[in-house]
Amino acid sequence: MVDNQQTDEVEEKQPAENAPVGDAVAAPVYTGFKGKLDNFFGISKMGSNFKTEILAGLTTFMTMVYILIVNANMFGDPFSTGNHELGQLVLGVSFGAMYIVTALSAIVGTLLMAFLAKLPFAQASGMGLNAFFVYTICVGMGYSYANGLLIVLCSGVLFLILTLVGARRAIVRAVPQSIRIAIPAGIGLFIAFVGMQNAGLVVLNESTKVALISFNVLNFTSNGLAMIAAVVSIISLLLIAILSKLKVKAAMVIGIVGSAVLYYVFAGIGVAAGSQVCIDMFNQIEFNNPLNAFKDFGNMAFGQVFMEGFKGIGANQIFDFVAALIAFAMVDMFDTIGTLMGTCQAAGKESGLIDENGEVKNIQKALLCDSIATCTGAILGTSTVTTFVESSSGVSEGGRTGFTSLMVALFFAVAMFLSPVAQLIPSAATAGALMYVGVLMMRNVVDIDWKDPAAAVPAFLTITMMSFTYSISYGIAAGFISYTIIKLCTGKYKDISPVTAILSLIFLFTFLFTH
Repeated sequence: MVDNQQTDEVEEKQPAENAPVGDAVAAPVYTGFKGKLDNFFGISKMGSNFKTEILAGLTTFMTMVYILIVNANMFGDPFSTGNHELGQLVLGVSFGAMYIVTALSAIVGTLLMAFLAKLPFAQASGMGLNAFFVYTICVGMGYSYANGLLIVLCSGVLFLILTLVGARRAIVRAVPQSIRIAIPAGIGLFIAFVGMQNAGLVVLNESTKVALISFNVLNFTSNGLAMIAAVVSIISLLLIAILSKLKVKAAMVIGIVGSAVLYYVFAGIGVAAGSQVCIDMFNQIEFNNPLNAFKDFGNMAFGQVFMEGFKGIGANQIFDFVAALIAFAMVDMFDTIGTLMGTCQAAGKESGLIDENGEVKNIQKALLCDSIATCTGAILGTSTVTTFVESSSGVSEGGRTGFTSLMVALFFAVAMFLSPVAQLIPSAATAGALMYVGVLMMRNVVDIDWKDPAAAVPAFLTITMMSFTYSISYGIAAGFISYTIIKLCTGKYKDISPVTAILSLIFLFTFLFTH
């Protein structure tokens, strides 16, 4: 029963006629302002509630808030030397400026998802795309920061045109069934790998490329902080799994917050044990005036694409410009399509996020949001803004509507003024959530016909190449190309749609001339 003091806002409703027999609690009907929000976002209609949507938004935010620090560090210090003056010399933009740019672009893109597409997805500067911008476009090819923004803006305009004419939706429908099923599994493996890297659980090895971090306690004094982060990430994963098994609704939020506290408790023990790296970590915690970052944003980033974007691009650079534009376009397009399809399909039809045809609800509007956000991000001063795969953590927490996205945007708005505090959330605390989402998204592999090489090989390449190449789009590209070749060589060319054939050729061109 609902408390009598709350009857002005919430009333009880009888279960729908087709509701499962086990449903003992009727879905609430909200009135007043809550009722208007409920009607707009369709929260009750999707079988959700405000508490769940808020927790889902908090979960998504906490799993992707790292982008504020990572993106700011990448643009402000492209050589990872810790000397931001060097970064300013190369790109002309500071850490503080990029922190605000990253937050603003995330807010704009996520609000678009909230109010236009009404889907529980967040947007921000895409990982991989930002590295491509800094290290390949600017440092490698010699383009300026503003030139790079112009390339991103042009790719955003291209996205917008393709979306308005419906081409991007046709592309989504052209994805072969085996690849469609493999995408969520590949994304799950990819983001689990991202979580392991963020926590330092997986480390670089010169011989094998990757390896497990050493847990040798004899090296704790010199390597204690890294060991703590790795241990906390494992505890975070197990804690979330245990809470989920016990059907605790806020399992991921509790796991993240609890692990963050545990991280500093363990670091404090490390200080007591004489670990110099733990002592240095606490000594390096600073609280600077966040308003200085807004000043840098206005002076260094905002509008640079129009003021400096066309300068210095010679006729001999046109091919490189177009090639880079195509690369941005392909990566962003399939990162977004892959994230939307994978996350929604992993949630299942019962989530209401996919329709009876297995397509993502409001996908045309979602793709439009992505296009507009990319253009806006370039104007603000950052690389391609794309739908974040970490949104799957919020969906796994029960987020079903645009209200989840609205919460994420509000949290980013608050984070703009808390740049010193944002740095206190360790990657180890969110790594467990990312790994657990990876577990959830792997379940669809049972639907792949592994006995049919024409289905199994493209699916396998889609899944593995996402994590092995650190790119969702490369995994999809490998799946498309292999699918087309196998079908052609086995005489099943009628199974290849015109869109699939064209996309396979475009992917091949991208690998041969832009990668």
